[in-house]
Amino acid sequence: MTSALSFFSLLQLYYQVLNFAMIVSSALMIWKGLIVVTGSESPIVVVLSGSMEPAFHRGDLLFLTNFQEDPIRAGEIVVFKVEGRDIPIVHRVIKVHEKENGDIKFLTKGDNNEVDDRGLYKEGQNWLEKKDVVGRARGFLPYVGMVTIVMNDYPKFKYAVLAIMGAFVLLKRES
Repeated sequence: MTSALSFFSLLQLYYQVLNFAMIVSSALMIWKGLIVVTGSESPIVVVLSGSMEPAFHRGDLLFLTNFQEDPIRAGEIVVFKVEGRDIPIVHRVIKVHEKENGDIKFLTKGDNNEVDDRGLYKEGQNWLEKKDVVGRARGFLPYVGMVTIVMNDYPKFKYAVLAIMGAFVLLKRES
C-alpha cells in the first residue's frame, strides 16, 4: 500500500513539474510571437519614472511596435536604449533631422523634463538613430506595471510573495 501511495505521489509531482514547464514554455512562445509580430525586441515595457507625465505615469504598461519601414516623426513617443545604460528610456521625439542620403537622426525629451535628452545619451552623442529605438508606443494600460516596480524596488517583498506561493502549492498538494 505504501509503495503504491509513494508511486502516486511521485506521479503527481511529475505531473505538476510537467504542467509548470508547459506554462513557462507557453509564455515564452507567446513572448517570442509578440516579438515577431511587433518587430520590437521588447514589445511590452513598464514606465519606470515620471518623466513622461502627464502622457504616461510611473507603472503604466506600454505596448510597442518597431517596424523599420515606418519613418520616425516629431511628437512620436519612442523607447530607446543608450550605450552604457541597461534600462530603456521612454521619451517623445522633439526634433527630426533627415540627411539627403536618407539617414535620420532625432532628439528626444521627456514631457515632464525641462531639457532635452542630450545629457542622457552616451558622451559625444547629440542625436539618436533608428538603431537605438527599441519600439514606439502604440497603446498602454495604466498602472498595470506597478507590480513590476514594487517587485524591483522591494526585493524582500518579491521573496515573500514567492514563499507564500510556494507554501500555497505545498499545502494544496497535501490536501
